[in-house]
Amino acid sequence: MARFTRREFMRMMGMSAATIGVGVLTHRAFGMPQAAASMRGARPNFLFILMDDMGWMDTGVYGSEFYETPHIDRLAAMGMRFSDAYAANPLCSPTRASIMTGKYPGRLKLTAPTGHLPTDLDEPSIPEEASPQQRFLMPNSRTQLPLDEYTLAEALRDVGYHTGFIGKWHLGQEPFWPDKQGFDVNIAGGPNPGPPSYFSPYGLPNIEDGPEGEYLTDRLTDETIRYIEKHQDQPFFLCLWHFAVHSPWNAKQEDMERFYGKVDPRGEQHNPLIAGMHYNVDQNIGRILDTLDDLGIADNTVIVFTSDNGQLRTVPGEPGAPRRNTPLRGGDHVTSNAPLRGGKAQIWEGGTRVPLIVAWPGHIEAGSLSDTVVSSVDFYPTLLELAGAAPKPDQIIDGESILPVLSQTGELEREAIFCHFPHTPLAAKGPSAYVRKGDWKLIRFFELGDELYNLRDDIGETTDVAAAHPDVLADMQRLMDRFLEDTGSLIPRLNPNYRGEG
Repeated sequence: MARFTRREFMRMMGMSAATIGVGVLTHRAFGMPQAAASMRGARPNFLFILMDDMGWMDTGVYGSEFYETPHIDRLAAMGMRFSDAYAANPLCSPTRASIMTGKYPGRLKLTAPTGHLPTDLDEPSIPEEASPQQRFLMPNSRTQLPLDEYTLAEALRDVGYHTGFIGKWHLGQEPFWPDKQGFDVNIAGGPNPGPPSYFSPYGLPNIEDGPEGEYLTDRLTDETIRYIEKHQDQPFFLCLWHFAVHSPWNAKQEDMERFYGKVDPRGEQHNPLIAGMHYNVDQNIGRILDTLDDLGIADNTVIVFTSDNGQLRTVPGEPGAPRRNTPLRGGDHVTSNAPLRGGKAQIWEGGTRVPLIVAWPGHIEAGSLSDTVVSSVDFYPTLLELAGAAPKPDQIIDGESILPVLSQTGELEREAIFCHFPHTPLAAKGPSAYVRKGDWKLIRFFELGDELYNLRDDIGETTDVAAAHPDVLADMQRLMDRFLEDTGSLIPRLNPNYRGEG
C-alpha cells in the first residue's frame, strides 16, 4: 500500500491537518475542527471492540498455539497490530474510564473496579486510619464516571455521529449508564462487572432475555449487526464491549469440545473451556467483518480491537472451591500470559500489556506491525482527530493521537506512559505504579521501593537492574514523581497506627 504523509492522510479524509491538533500529557489543545457539514461523508465509522480480560498471548496472531482465532488474525491482516499496547490499569473500570475520557485513572481518581458498587459522590481520599495490621493507608476509588466528563461518545455525537453501546459498561450505577454519557443506544450496559450468566436468562439490565440457553456473546453480536445495518447510511460510533472472557467462565458445549485433547506445543495454555470462549468470540467477530463487507462499508469503518487488562492465570479461591455459574474451581488454570510476568490485577506486564489491532482498509497498511508504546488513554484523541471533533476548551487529555503511527508518517512526541494502581487485590507486592519509557520500565512499589527493568532484554521482568543503571533510574523516578504530582494521583501513605502483622 502507498504510504501517505500526515497532511495527505488528513486531506484524504476531508480534514485540514493544520486545524487538527494533538492532545498530550502537557495538555496541548486541539485546534477547532472544520464544520461537521463539510466533512460529512468523509468521516469514517468507528467500531470499538473491547474484550474483557483477554491477555496479550490469547490469540493466534499474538502467539497462542492453543486458542484458535482465525478471524482476529484476519483482522490483524487487514490493519496494524501493536506489540507494545497497554491498558491504563490492570483492572476493568479504570481502563474503561480512560478510554471514555482520554485521562489516566489516577487523574480521574477511579483506580479500582468499583463501577458496580453503590454510588459514592464524595471526592476520593485517603482514610485517616486503618487496622494496626495494615502498613499503608490506601486511597478510595471513585465508583462512577462523573457526568461532567466530556466523553468520547459525547464529543463524537456533537459532530454528527450516531452513538451506540453494546455490552459491559461497569462505570457506575444509574444514572451513570451509557445513555447518560453520550450514547444514543444502550444495550446491556449497566453496573455489572460480569454477567450473572452467559446463558439466557442473563439477569442483565437494558437487554431482554432471549430464548432459554441463548449464549450472550452470540446475542451481543446479533445486536451489533442489527445496529450496523440500521445505521449504515450515517457515521456511527459503536462500542461493542464484550463481557467475554470474564468470569463466570462458561462456553457452549460444542465450542469446548473442539479443544478436548488438544495439546499446546508451548505447554502453556490448556483449558478447553477458556479456549471455547475465545473461539466463540472469534467466530462472532468474523460475522461482524462479513456484515461490513456485505454492506459495502468496510472501507469506511475504523475497527479498534483491544482488551481492558490481562487475564488471570488461575481461578481465585481455595484450591478446589466451587465457583458460581462455572464448572471451574479455585486454583484451576485459566490462561498463561507467558512470556509476560503476572496477570490481571497486577502491575507486571501480564496485567496491562494487551492486544491492539487497528484496521481501516485502504488507509492503514494491511498486515503492518508497530512497536510504538501506546496506552488506552490514546484512543480518545485519536478518534477525535479522525472524526474532526475536538475537546472542550481547557479540557485535559493525557493521551496522544496515534494517527502519525497509523499513517506511518511520524512518531509520538511524549516521553512515557504511566499506570497508577494504589490498591492490593492480587498484587503480591502491594500498591504500585509504573512508568514505561522506551525499553525501560520502572515499577514503584509504595511499600517496598522502586524496581527497574529493561523490557527489550527481559520481557519477563525477571531481573531488577536499578543498581546497574543509576542514571536511568534517576530519570525514570523524575518522570514518575512528575506524573503523580501532575495528575493529583492519590498515593498510599504509612499508617501511623501500624503495629506489624500478627
